[in-house]
Parts: sequence; C-alpha cells; structure tokens
Amino acid sequence: MQGQESVPSILEADARGEIAEIFTDIRKVLGTSVVNLIWRNLATMPGALPWTWATVRPLYLGAAPLHAESIRRTIALPDLPGFSADTLLAAGIDQSDQAIIRNVLDSYQHTNALALTVLSALLAHFEPRPAVTVTAASSAAPPSGVKIPELPPMDALDPEVARLVGELNGFGEDTEPQLIASMYRHLAYWPAYLALVRTMLAPLQADGRLDALTRSTRALGHAHGQMLAPQLKPATPPDALAGVLKSCRLFVEHPIARMTGLCALIRRATPE
Repeated sequence: MQGQESVPSILEADARGEIAEIFTDIRKVLGTSVVNLIWRNLATMPGALPWTWATVRPLYLGAAPLHAESIRRTIALPDLPGFSADTLLAAGIDQSDQAIIRNVLDSYQHTNALALTVLSALLAHFEPRPAVTVTAASSAAPPSGVKIPELPPMDALDPEVARLVGELNGFGEDTEPQLIASMYRHLAYWPAYLALVRTMLAPLQADGRLDALTRSTRALGHAHGQMLAPQLKPATPPDALAGVLKSCRLFVEHPIARMTGLCALIRRATPE
C-alpha cells in the first residue's frame, strides 16, 4: 500500500490479481498510461474497485466522453496572460521538456473531466438532487495515449519543491485541502515551471477567482452526472458502498473538480 499518498492507495506496481487486471483495463479504456488516485484508493476497500469500475465502465465507453468534452468546452476560465515559448526556454525548460509537460497536462485534462462526469453520475444515482440542464458535445477527440513519466513520491522531492506543490494544492480549494493533486507532483520534475505556474495563479487565488472556478466546475460535473445517472445499471453494491460514495464525493467535490478547472487554465497558458 502506498504510504506517500494523502489517502490509502495501492500502487500500480504493487497491484496483483483482480486489482492488477482492473488497473490494466482502466488504462486501456481511458487511453492513459497511469491509474488515477481515486481508483487506487477504491482498491483498498474490499469489493469496492471491481463493483465501481463495472458500474461506470459502460459510461466511459458510451456517452461520458461527449459530456466530459462539453465540460472542457464550457468551463468559464478567468483571463490571464500565458507563458511565451521564450519564457519557458529562459527558465531552462527546453522544447523536449515542454512537450512532456504538455503531455502531462493533456493526460490530466482528459482523465479529470471524464472522472468528474462519471463519478458525479454515480453519486447522482445514489444521492439524486436537482441540477441545471446541460447538453453533451457533438464530438470529442480521442486520448493521445502518450506515456507520461512515473509519479514521484512526495518524499523524493526537494523540500522547497514539496512546499511549492503543497502551496499550489491549496489554490482553488474552497475548504481545507485533504488530498494532494497528482498533477502538481507530476510537474515537479520541472520546478521552474511550477514556480511560473505559482506566479501566474497567485493573484487569481488571492482575489477568489480560483475558488469560483472550482465551484462552477463542480456544478458542471454535477449537472452532466445527473444526466448520465439513469444509464447506470449497478449490480448489488458491496458492503463498502458507504465508503465508496464517501471517497467519490471527496474526490469529485475537491481535487477532481478543482483540477479539472485548474488544469484547463494552466494548459491554455502553456504554448504549443
């Protein structure tokens, strides 16, 4: 079990048997090279990961990508200047590293919006509440499938980089942060880039625009999830159902909603 996460989790490298098979299927269905923390957390609860993945997998293969794309297109991002290519070069981030950074951001932008949509649908199935009417996108680009670097553990980071990751993790969090967003850890291979991101985002954090972005993204996820909820046909839930819903609620309302908006903002600021 992973001791460097903010919640209990099973490392991909430590997964065995059915859990390893499901992790492989998650990577295949999502078109990504990593398994996000929510799934690795559910893997620690008896029966939770097999039931949850079997329940929501049809959405990933069905309507969820179009709803996730709608979220990506309709997030109301605040205006701010982006980074120029020369800024990144001057910070010691060459074109090869810039390409990897874009791949990391694109991977999270793809999986976060999908997780927000699908897990919001699961919550809406068991905890229905009113939502505004939204529409799905007419098309969505497939995932790139590009492999991204392994996730570094927090204790492998230099102290000042770990503190920077912790500070960024609080941006856009409208309650006390409980989970460390994996995206910032992935970007910690390039401390200068994280420093530029922090400088860019700090004024928006100070005036409340990042908190507002999280709230609006959370509402979008709820609305799209409510539309997808009738398509779910869950089998008999495991005894760990309460834990599954608690975990999904924590992730959806906080790191997933927060990082869906922030990743979109950071990606827009990063040049091609």
